[in-house]
Amino acid sequence: METIRLSTKGQLVIPADLRARHHWGAGTEFFIEDRGDALVLRATKPFEPTSVEESLGCTGYAGPVKSLEAMGAGVAADLRRRWQSGNGA
Repeated sequence: METIRLSTKGQLVIPADLRARHHWGAGTEFFIEDRGDALVLRATKPFEPTSVEESLGCTGYAGPVKSLEAMGAGVAADLRRRWQSGNGA
C-alpha cells in the first residue's frame, strides 16, 4: 500500500505503476463512489466502444435465425443427452 498526499488544490497523484496496470492515461474520466471510509474510482469507459457486428462476429453462427424457444429446446435436449450418457460436462 502506498501513501499519497492531497494537494492544496484538492488533487491526488495516482502512482505510475497503478495507472499503467489499469491503462489510465491523461484525460481518463472516472466515476467516484463514496463508501463512507473509502472512495472508489471507476473509469467511465473501461473498454473501447464496439459495434454489434464486431461482437456478434465472434459467435461463428451463420445459419437461420432461431427463436428463444428453439434455443431453449436445443439446450434442454443437449442437457438430457449429456445426463443420459453420464457425461455432465
